[in-house]
Amino acid sequence: MRRPSLDFYYEFSSPYSYLSAVRIGPLAEAAGVHVTWKPFLLGPIFAELGYSSSPFVDVPLKGEHMWRDVQRLAVHYGLPDVVRPDFFPLNTLLAARVALHLNDASRPGFTVAAFKALFAKGRDISDREVVRQVLAGLGHYCDHVIDAAETAENKAALKARVEEARAAGVFGAPTFITDDGELFWGNDRLEMAIAHAAAGGATAAKAS
Repeated sequence: MRRPSLDFYYEFSSPYSYLSAVRIGPLAEAAGVHVTWKPFLLGPIFAELGYSSSPFVDVPLKGEHMWRDVQRLAVHYGLPDVVRPDFFPLNTLLAARVALHLNDASRPGFTVAAFKALFAKGRDISDREVVRQVLAGLGHYCDHVIDAAETAENKAALKARVEEARAAGVFGAPTFITDDGELFWGNDRLEMAIAHAAAGGATAAKAS
């Protein structure tokens, strides 16, 4: 019997995506839900929505609250203190390309390791050497993977992923979409999304 599934759209510059990425695996496994990890870029979608940058930059007060909120949540989840980058939003294009290029089995491990490098260790994942070290720590042939991730074919695939996200109604990260098309936005909806997926949409039917 096919397991219920959940599409997990995440953006590497999103601290809330980090919080979801480090939690989603065990939670989904316990619920019997298969997760499809879908790295994408929010920049093109934000631009289409009229933002000049991240909403957390366009509204400074909102941005300050976001970093405080993320720090509180990290403590709540038992995670290391979140390192606030010097610049935000971040250039995470290389990490997104690498994550997309990797196969389904390797993508979650790389994603979690890259997020931890950025938000738990304060490393710059736009730096090829940092990404190479993340890959090496996972046992990959680093330069080969990075070179393949930067081919025209893979760049086009990432653009296609952005279009896929837009067509699915994604407007922020993290976003979770269940088999029945129900969209859940935000780290605080992770558990609800998994429960909905596991129930085969029954939670939505009861709510309506």
